[in-house]
Amino acid sequence: MSDPSRFREASRNTPAEIEFRVAMDQYIQESVGTYYEKLENFPKYVSRQTLARFLALYEIFKKVLHVQGDVVECGVSWGGGLMAFALMSAALEPTNLQRRIIGFDTFSGFTPPTGPDTKSSARADLMREGGLAANSYEDLQRCIELYDANRFIGHIAKVFLVKGDARQTIPAYVEQHPHVVVSLLHLDFDLYEPTKVAIEHFAPRMPKGAAIVFDELNNQAWPGETVAVLEAIGIRNLRIERFSFEPYVSYAVLD
Repeated sequence: MSDPSRFREASRNTPAEIEFRVAMDQYIQESVGTYYEKLENFPKYVSRQTLARFLALYEIFKKVLHVQGDVVECGVSWGGGLMAFALMSAALEPTNLQRRIIGFDTFSGFTPPTGPDTKSSARADLMREGGLAANSYEDLQRCIELYDANRFIGHIAKVFLVKGDARQTIPAYVEQHPHVVVSLLHLDFDLYEPTKVAIEHFAPRMPKGAAIVFDELNNQAWPGETVAVLEAIGIRNLRIERFSFEPYVSYAVLD
């Protein structure tokens, strides 16, 4: 039996949406078929919101398919976005051994909110140090091993996890990898400081045609991302577009 409190404590959704998630969680457990058979028929088990988000990320990834550079995921959480990009790369460009998928996360929740984050309309139990924690690091390492076993050129590592406070790990990563070029920068830290650090260090390494993806732009609950973009790039310097079918994801292709 599903525990409703597990969804309520970690969710930013409405009571009706939480009720749907509880019912769907129970259905997934009780539905016929093995776990693998269920995943092969995943449209039975995902919400319209989840599918819409996946489609949005897919449309953006297609825009950078012929742009040189890595995919940088800022805020890995449970790893759905990270592995979505990894699978897209494996399926659409199987011989592109130079495209790395790099994920930055503390894997222990938010660093302390600062500045504009303190003006958030998000619940206090979410907008706090350690908020929205996803202890997924070891699980994702196992996931990456299985991913490598089922793709071309699987002996060359493609997906990398960088664990720790991004305010320190991003500058260190760039210093240790002076070759890095970024074709897609996905900003999903939610908070002001790590988002600004990500933009300042990765945006100068993004060629024309590369894409910056936003998750919380113009979002009252998570104002830090917008302020970081305003200060590090400037909204007027970007042509920010969105999708008719997904309310949160927006993006800018660099001219």
